Amino acid sequence: MAVTQLWTRTRISQRNRVWSLLSSEQGASGEWSLRFSALLGVVKTEVGFSQGHVPDPTYKLVCTGTTYHAEVVRVEFDPNVCTYSNLLSLFWSLHDPTTLNRQGRNVGTQYRSGIYCYNEDQTRLARETLEAKRRELNDKKIVTEILPAKRFYRAEEYHQQYLEKA
Repeated sequence: MAVTQLWTRTRISQRNRVWSLLSSEQGASGEWSLRFSALLGVVKTEVGFSQGHVPDPTYKLVCTGTTYHAEVVRVEFDPNVCTYSNLLSLFWSLHDPTTLNRQGRNVGTQYRSGIYCYNEDQTRLARETLEAKRRELNDKKIVTEILPAKRFYRAEEYHQQYLEKA
């Protein structure tokens, strides 16, 4: 099993689970969670926050822009069924990576595009796919950040599987 948080943070746990963090937008956090959970080999998704400097942030606090957290989707997946490359392909297809701190109508640092990696392999693959996306966009500047993952904080329950509840 693997867990991934998209924007991209992955680590291998004692049970060979891989985690990855991928950032997402406010309105799309639920959508992203649903889209990733539909992939064959994805075991679980969670919406939350990462990359900030305040412990245990709430959604309301993150929206002030003072914590520097990004909204992220953490994905647990089985790498024998779903590769990290598959997760990255879906990540790039879900948003415009050329808009700084903005996804759709949502604006703020919490809506930045980012891949937060748990290991060197994830970082390498993230950079390779960023370069491929840049070529696909005719060398247009991509603002997606690729950084080591920081601690993941699970968002409040009402954010989890948001679209499935609606």
